[in-house]
Amino acid sequence: MQRNFTRTLGMLALAAGLAAASSCTKDLNQTPDYSANSEVVYSDPAQIQQVLARLYATFAVSGQNGPSSGTAQPDISGIDEGFSNYLRQYWQIQEVTTDEAVIGWTDSGLPDLNTNKWDANNAFVRATYDRVFYEIALCNEFIRQTSDANLTKRGLSTDAASTVRTYRDEARVLRALSYWHAIDLFGGGPFATEADAIGTIPSYKKGSDMFTYVESELKAVDVAGLLLKPRAVYARVDQAVCWTLLTKLYLNAKVYTGTDRSTDAITYANKVLNAGYTLSPTYSWLFLADNDKSAARNEIIFPIAFDGIKTQTYGGMTYLIHAPVGGSVQPATIGINGGWGGLRTKPALTSLFPGGATSTADTRQTLFYTKGQKSSVDTLALFTNGYLVLKYRNVTSTGKQGSDAQVNGGSGNFPDTDFPMFRLADVQLMYAEALLRGGTGGTAGTALAQVNAVRARSGAAPLASVQLADILDERGRELYWEGHRRTDLIRFGKYTTGYNWAFKGGLPAGKDIEAFRTIFPLPNTDRVVNPNLPQNPGY
Repeated sequence: MQRNFTRTLGMLALAAGLAAASSCTKDLNQTPDYSANSEVVYSDPAQIQQVLARLYATFAVSGQNGPSSGTAQPDISGIDEGFSNYLRQYWQIQEVTTDEAVIGWTDSGLPDLNTNKWDANNAFVRATYDRVFYEIALCNEFIRQTSDANLTKRGLSTDAASTVRTYRDEARVLRALSYWHAIDLFGGGPFATEADAIGTIPSYKKGSDMFTYVESELKAVDVAGLLLKPRAVYARVDQAVCWTLLTKLYLNAKVYTGTDRSTDAITYANKVLNAGYTLSPTYSWLFLADNDKSAARNEIIFPIAFDGIKTQTYGGMTYLIHAPVGGSVQPATIGINGGWGGLRTKPALTSLFPGGATSTADTRQTLFYTKGQKSSVDTLALFTNGYLVLKYRNVTSTGKQGSDAQVNGGSGNFPDTDFPMFRLADVQLMYAEALLRGGTGGTAGTALAQVNAVRARSGAAPLASVQLADILDERGRELYWEGHRRTDLIRFGKYTTGYNWAFKGGLPAGKDIEAFRTIFPLPNTDRVVNPNLPQNPGY
């Protein structure tokens, strides 16, 4: 990876922050105007909003000029731009390393994710790391430039300054989200905030200390009360996003810090469960091209937003929709122009459902595709090994293709489907889990009631009782292929030992792997330029 975190924190953070003023979610195909400087950009509330939009868009897009092409301007280098996308890398590292997904391509580093044999030179681990800390660097610069002192110096009106303070707290939550990813994936890492001078070599902060920082940031933002109310504006960080992130942080606290925080998880889950969200009446609507407009939006707490015309990338939802399509699947039924023949699932996932992949008793099962595929995965590179997951589609709940297909004569290359990073059903299951782990203070009903509410939406038979072990299975059934599985397996003590899946550890039947693989290595490329960074044990 050519671009490292030290550079990202320094001059690249400033350059990227300024470039973002002319490129946002609404118009990502503009050429960045580098003639603007921070005094111009951050004196204009409209341009400040554009920079904020780029902070959101960094989860969805991979550069300044659309998908990888001859005129591409990628955010990070050293890897194909389409591969480098934040959501694509985060999803891959959370799913392909588990019992839920397998990818058949042989690009250097990918087979090592499939077989849990990555090292500190793995290109996909590096890309994930670089994406996480690039987003943090952008957020730091935005927060630095929108300080109260700078707002006053630049003469923003009282109303404009108030609006920008809300933007700043949104950026603080986005930064906290990426720092949570750093804790969860890397057990800590380089650490800097807006208080650090540009160009400073970051210090190292271990995961437990980074946890304390993220917790304090999110609680401070929550207490300040400047965030939008829940569901006020779709795809913006609001109070419920902050509460959901705190719930996740506390639910995993024992892994990160050694201390159970289940009661705190319940406290914030309660807030979300009482914030007016409702389950989508149809499970599949959550993953379709109009999930920002249908009743699915009432369940989605925080999406990574995509638009087939305005956020074109070969990562993100383009990857998640195209990569599982191949074999006998007709791409037009998915709303796209062709499949990439890469992603499949492992039998461990379909076996969670009564009747496996071919039953329709639970509507969550209907998103598996079996024709021409076999359930077992004996060969990683053979696309017919493993059933397909057609969960994400570029068609609407009324059967129409996405906007790119309509505008470009049916090409359908880039989807409109948003990725539901946080949604209500997840919070319901986290609340139930926290209760079963001994947490107290639940006001949103029993663990059994919340689990059965989630199951009822998909027509699954209600459970007579629920135990902690049942929660892991139900999360697998409800949240498969949504980027939660690795974190869940680790929290339940099932990731490294005592539970195997196809090609775990490199064997077709699977085997136990080393305990140190619950976190990934810090890339050697960053440790070379930052002497403050230790290596995680085992690497």
